[in-house]
Amino acid sequence: MTGPLRQTRGATTGWPGRLLRLEGLGLLALCTVLYPQTGLSWWWFAGLFLVPDLSFLAYVRGRPAGTLAYNLTHTEAGPMALGLAGLTVMPAALPFALIWGAHIGWDRMIGYGLKYTSSFDHTHLGPTGKAARSTG
Repeated sequence: MTGPLRQTRGATTGWPGRLLRLEGLGLLALCTVLYPQTGLSWWWFAGLFLVPDLSFLAYVRGRPAGTLAYNLTHTEAGPMALGLAGLTVMPAALPFALIWGAHIGWDRMIGYGLKYTSSFDHTHLGPTGKAARSTG
């Protein structure tokens, strides 16, 4: 395959893609609305919001390592597990789960999905960065 079709191969496009972005907005809104109930300062929220993006540092070990690290820190399973722990056995974890979930929701809402090893710019929500510009 060549051209734009190749760029979106494996990506969710059209209405399903828009629904996934809407789900991201919902996750962001839910986590942001629940966060004040934890009693932790908004400074913590602001200061930790971008922490999951530190996973980018794994790309210095190569694309497979970077993709794995990014995807593990940008899937909803992590904040859900941490949130469950926060609700059951470790209440101090709940605000961090909400911050993490809000970050993932934000990323999804603006179109940043889970990465493919083929390129940093190829995600399950479609091409980003240079790949998106080249599909013009």
